[in-house]
Amino acid sequence: MLRQAAIRLPIRSAAASRRFSTASQPPATPEVDTTFVDSWKKMIPNLDPPNTPSAYMKPRPPTPSAIPSKLTVNLALPYSSLLSSKEVEMIIVPATTGQMGVLPGHVPTIAELKPGLMSVHEGGEVSKYFISGGFAVIHANSYADIVAVEAVPVDRIDPAAVQKGLSEFTQKLNSASTDLEKAEAQIGIDVHSALNAAITG
Repeated sequence: MLRQAAIRLPIRSAAASRRFSTASQPPATPEVDTTFVDSWKKMIPNLDPPNTPSAYMKPRPPTPSAIPSKLTVNLALPYSSLLSSKEVEMIIVPATTGQMGVLPGHVPTIAELKPGLMSVHEGGEVSKYFISGGFAVIHANSYADIVAVEAVPVDRIDPAAVQKGLSEFTQKLNSASTDLEKAEAQIGIDVHSALNAAITG
């Protein structure tokens, strides 16, 4: 029944679809598609229309006219959030193209992250996190969303375990006979080398 309801809903006209912006900055308040809601209620009056993702998110602040003094950072993992709306002066992330510094007013950017050190500069203090990889999304309104598979404060990393893992993966690479074994060992070496650099650097 729901499959048929989607087919019977009217298709939005070209004029209606043009009102949605394709700019990198979404509207500060989520728009409600009244045409969809009205059509839904006509087709399925006894069932509330589904919520869209914007119904679960806080509205994004508009792009300020002047560059703000702080950068708002979110560091999210699949299972938790290490930083949530934290206002800082600067962050440095390990992008695949090299270390990338982000200040308030940074140009909107999406960058892939490699295993490495992320530093968060707040006042005179610097917090360091090891990130295993992910993405950094820098918005025009001086918000930075860092999405990582794994992240841990550097002071919680065990240097002895890192050295042990590095030597184990080096032995595995030397004894690897297939391309798959070589690739797995090389990934282990890359991650443990980045961990080692984060600890010593």
